[in-house]
Amino acid sequence: LVIEEGTARVYTRNGHDWSDRYPGIVRAASNLRCRSAIIDGEAIVQDGNGSSDFDALPTSIQSRSNNIILCAFDLLHLNGVDLRQQILLDRRSELSHLLGGDPTSRIQFSEEFIGSGAVFFKACADNNLEGVASKLIISPYRSGRTKTWLTTKCFTESTFVVIGTDSDRKTGAVRALLAPTDSDGLSYVGAAYIALGGDRRIAILAELERLTTSWAAFKSSRPSDVKWCKPRLRVRVKHLAGGKHLRHATIRGFSHS
Repeated sequence: LVIEEGTARVYTRNGHDWSDRYPGIVRAASNLRCRSAIIDGEAIVQDGNGSSDFDALPTSIQSRSNNIILCAFDLLHLNGVDLRQQILLDRRSELSHLLGGDPTSRIQFSEEFIGSGAVFFKACADNNLEGVASKLIISPYRSGRTKTWLTTKCFTESTFVVIGTDSDRKTGAVRALLAPTDSDGLSYVGAAYIALGGDRRIAILAELERLTTSWAAFKSSRPSDVKWCKPRLRVRVKHLAGGKHLRHATIRGFSHS
């Protein structure tokens, strides 16, 4: 988030100007009491419990919704002063003072937890949250990947039924298309890579081939690339916690239903 002479612009990590997609954040930034600032943060949409709802974010961005919040966690520049060489605690103190405590603002200060990382990670996992970002409190600001800023993701395992396969567009690797086992109908929840080797990989691919059918479980944007199969193979899937759709999903085991 870049503020200059009362004008605010929002940029992605790749440098794309997405200011028009975050109107609420832009308006909130224009009201901050500073001549200029560069703020680092993450845009989120909250669910009814106040947790970040990853699945709701793309829809909100597309509709230019006002329910998107910027969780601000670092301050790089303020009023022409480069703060990047200051330690993290000092930068965050300046950021907290700049943002104030308005609970209705579309820019909120991301509060920290200082203590046992293991205890905090367990709490996140117990509440089905995506994970934890850990930062060294005495570190200066560094762009890109660094050992002083780590993310630890919470993974969980669930059981799904395979309804088809396709190939990853980048790698060509086979992916299983999945649906929940407890739904009244077949609703697509995402794809998982087959993380099985040796005889187990040969066995699951052979079984998927045996179950091939011409019946389509849902409308696909890539129909020529999908091989549908009868929903009879259950798979145990490791995936990122939180959200209604699968992310970072891999198949760890399978059985017949």
